Amino acid sequence: MKPPHTAPHTAPHTAPRTARRNGALTRVTHDARPFLRARTGTVLRLAGWSLLEFVQTFLGGFGVARALDHGFLAGRPLTGLLWLAVAAVAVLPAQLATRGVFGRLADLVEPLRDGLVRRAVSRALSGALAHPAGTTARSLSQVTHQSEIARDGWAGLVLTLRSFVFTVAGAVAGLLALEPRLLLVVLPPLILGAALFLATLLPMAARQRDYLTADEAYAAHAGKAAADLRDIAAAGAADRTVTESRALAEDQVRAARSLARWSGVRVVALAVCGRFPPLLLLIGAPWLLRNGLTPGALVGALTYLTQALAPAVQALMTMLSTVGGRLLVVLDRFTDAPPPPAEDKTEDKTEDKTEDKDGDRQPPARAGAPVAELRAVTFAYGPAAHPVLDRLSLTVAPGEHLAVVGPSGSGKSTLAAVLAGVEAPTGGTVLWHGRPVRGADATSVRVLLPQHAYVFTGSLRDNLRYLRPGADDRSIAAMIDALGLDPLLSRLGSLDADLEPDRLSQGERQLVALGRAYLAAPPLTILDEATSRLDPAAETRAELAFAALPGALVVVAHRLSSARRADRILVMDGPRTRCGTSAELLRTSSLYRDLAGLWEPDEEPRRKNGEPEQAPHKSGRGNGFISSPPPSPV
Repeated sequence: MKPPHTAPHTAPHTAPRTARRNGALTRVTHDARPFLRARTGTVLRLAGWSLLEFVQTFLGGFGVARALDHGFLAGRPLTGLLWLAVAAVAVLPAQLATRGVFGRLADLVEPLRDGLVRRAVSRALSGALAHPAGTTARSLSQVTHQSEIARDGWAGLVLTLRSFVFTVAGAVAGLLALEPRLLLVVLPPLILGAALFLATLLPMAARQRDYLTADEAYAAHAGKAAADLRDIAAAGAADRTVTESRALAEDQVRAARSLARWSGVRVVALAVCGRFPPLLLLIGAPWLLRNGLTPGALVGALTYLTQALAPAVQALMTMLSTVGGRLLVVLDRFTDAPPPPAEDKTEDKTEDKTEDKDGDRQPPARAGAPVAELRAVTFAYGPAAHPVLDRLSLTVAPGEHLAVVGPSGSGKSTLAAVLAGVEAPTGGTVLWHGRPVRGADATSVRVLLPQHAYVFTGSLRDNLRYLRPGADDRSIAAMIDALGLDPLLSRLGSLDADLEPDRLSQGERQLVALGRAYLAAPPLTILDEATSRLDPAAETRAELAFAALPGALVVVAHRLSSARRADRILVMDGPRTRCGTSAELLRTSSLYRDLAGLWEPDEEPRRKNGEPEQAPHKSGRGNGFISSPPPSPV
């Protein structure tokens, strides 16, 4: 995953999106033509079986009309019954034809699925050979799920379209046989409704896609924001995140309203096609009867409209409005369509940029003011919770090296978060350069490195310059030498080599994160166990390198050697704290003496990548064995 970039929210680009949608229809139609041409015989055999449905529809209305005009109304009930029997018997061949229709349907549908599967597999293999690192599960979804959707959708569309064509043909032929003037009343609303419906197909597909895109974008943004609340606060990006959330929500609302408006137009189209023809026929019945239309023909026409045309139109429009749009989208995924444009993504990073495009952009420090200061700060994780920090006052001078130690759960990470402006205190004041903390100043004042380092897929150079994009090769070389990244650079081959996070050890990830923070060189660097995966020598080298920078350094220490390197040490035991040098704390703090006793055996063997070996150790001191470290006191 490449480093996310946050772009200003912009309105949707209507023209390009419309072009892409029209392009999808063009691509699918282009691939469909040769497929259908190669199966002309199958299509003709399918049409042949469907002629029985044409006959059924024709005889249904025609038989009713003849039964009335030449039978019951003419005083010949037997003739009327015979015509009704003809209309009824016509149903039987149509039902028998169902078997033949489905047989031919399989010849038309199964080759589509097989061709889609072959195309997906071929493309997946070609892509894997060309770009081994870029393989995804997309082809698996196409072979298993999407190909089945395409097959079922194509089968439903063929059946519905076939039934519509031959049913409408049978009804129109019957109306012509009864009275050609009936078409003057029936066809206009049918044509108008069909045209209105067809006019909604592309806009409805566009609005549906807009809505789904907006919904996915908002869901992705909300999930990312919920997972990265601490990073958002650390970056001072809360207002920006809220603005982006509001813009995405407004996009979704606009898309939903537009979709609802077009859905209303579609309802009108269905009403015009299905409800208007019978209504107009009844309204025009007196005129038609005065001009020679027989009562039987009128009833036969109503039979065509209510029993054949209306259900066929309703079925076709429902199929096109539901399955049709989905089928188009799925089939387009199997074409050689260009990939959709990358979505704008919210920033997702742990460390924060400390400079602008044009250099080190830092707020001017007030003369003599500490780089960071806590004044009677209290922090609790809930109104009824015990405070983790209780009226804590602390100053961090420019260039100072402060270590924070204490048992696990004593509030060290909470202090780091409050000092970095990630968490707001429930009481007291946090100052940077003598001024109250502002989110807008966060990226220019401090860098906070947590224990779990953020490394993204990309080049080593891009990872190292993430917080300082303008860093030149000389600065990068100095950083590599200072922190000891030479083994990693040698293994990768160059700064521009691809970096895959999954192939890095935890220690190597931490070195990369330390490297980018070193290049940023903010006024305040906070390492919240950011060297916990390094061996003691690598940790010492990293902390000494940071201590040599002009900015202040705050280290949440997990080794005694790390704490001893600091100018001052803050010992935390929940709300109780004590600050001083190592020598002073050994005299005045029993907790620090206990921690020092636990920390003495901290030199454990390591692998070359800086991580501890798994060989068993024996406990004891001064006996030639290396002691097993107890559970981490921090």
